[in-house]
Amino acid sequence: MSDENRGTERVTFSRGYDVCIMAIDGTWRRDCLLNAISDNDAALTVEGSIQGLNLKEFFLLLSSTGLAYRRCELVRVNGTEMDVSFLKGKNARKGRGGASGNDAMMP
Repeated sequence: MSDENRGTERVTFSRGYDVCIMAIDGTWRRDCLLNAISDNDAALTVEGSIQGLNLKEFFLLLSSTGLAYRRCELVRVNGTEMDVSFLKGKNARKGRGGASGNDAMMP
């Protein structure tokens, strides 16, 4: 990913942090290592095959109980490594280019 898209600097974990990715509907789940993370994106190493999985939109589970998670979309895959970006809010796809009318009303 280019530096302009990150917004904030990534925190890099030297040994990785155990996390999971899971389908929005819960039909699949894969163990991963979180290599780096920022406010907007993350770099992961996936354990196991991702072939045939719908990676357009999924959850990154940051805790073993699933109480800490982020909704993601795939940006890039290179073997077992993947970059993901975090989706925010109900109109995440519409609001990427700039602030939407609803964002201006939020405190």
